[in-house]
Amino acid sequence: MPLAENLVRIREQISSACRRACRSEAEVSLMAVTKMHPAASILEAYDCGLRLFGENRVQEWQEKLPSLAHLFGPANSPAKVHLIGPLQSNKTTRAAEIFDTIDSVDSLRIATRLNAAATSLGRKLPILIEVKLSHEASKHGIAPADLPALIAELIRLKSLIPSGLMTVPPWSEDPEAARPYFRELRRLRDVSLAACTTLTQLSIGMSNDFQVAIEEGSTCVRIGTALFGRRLYPAPAHSGQ
Repeated sequence: MPLAENLVRIREQISSACRRACRSEAEVSLMAVTKMHPAASILEAYDCGLRLFGENRVQEWQEKLPSLAHLFGPANSPAKVHLIGPLQSNKTTRAAEIFDTIDSVDSLRIATRLNAAATSLGRKLPILIEVKLSHEASKHGIAPADLPALIAELIRLKSLIPSGLMTVPPWSEDPEAARPYFRELRRLRDVSLAACTTLTQLSIGMSNDFQVAIEEGSTCVRIGTALFGRRLYPAPAHSGQ
């Protein structure tokens, strides 16, 4: 289906989930996840009214940005892009330059480097803390037990704005399987608000489970496949014999 039709369907599903949860649709942002999709897809999404985007890799966004500078370059532009994938320490300076928010902070080392970069840029950089609630080795994030200590340190970093929590549950065809993970992240957020009043956001929910996430308090759902279709990953290179 064309992106515009997919977007209509997703907005209807968001509206339905908000009604079930007795929430306002204004409380839930729709982030278009554009990793492995070309700049042309981002332009199309913008033309359809989307203004919030998520990318997984610093280098990939850096390569797309020249084609999109007229949307994401101006300071007053409504288009915003978040880094939602893991951030390597050697990419923190560039990430602070080209992303509006970093959603995947999972250590004090990364936070400290981002703070230094943001300070040198003269900006306040919003961040989300990624919490690992899954036991899967492929998932990233700070352990829940270490969250209070990290928050206490983040408060001291004056160029960062701790804005919320993010998690990625184990994938399942059953959206209900994600509910306990979403519920636990909301509990962690609620407990953490006493120490950090800016920590209000919950970035939870993707294409297969975002309606459940909204019912559990999500303030931002990250939608890629349901909007753009399946990503086309490059085939691995094979060495000739």
